[in-house]
Amino acid sequence: MSRIEKLQAMLDREPNDAFLNFGLAMEYAKSGQTDAALAAFERVLQVDPNYSAAHFHRGNTLIAMGRMDEARKTLEEGIVITKRNSDAHATKEMQELLASIG
Repeated sequence: MSRIEKLQAMLDREPNDAFLNFGLAMEYAKSGQTDAALAAFERVLQVDPNYSAAHFHRGNTLIAMGRMDEARKTLEEGIVITKRNSDAHATKEMQELLASIG
């Protein structure tokens, strides 16, 4: 059973677990399944809109797909959330990624 299959099985039992949804999104991203990764990152953000890593990695995935406008929007939204949550490290990472794409 692959990691993706294991995560999906766990999510069948706990569909609103943000950490499991994030893990699934990351596995999809690592395996090059970008559309599935984006859908999974969206699910993370539905479950927990403050999950800053989902904003960051969704932005990275969109950049990899050449979808820069969407990446900028995702990162800008993530920056607002990280500032609201006083997460300076995540804010800096997203600002740097945003600056790298202009």
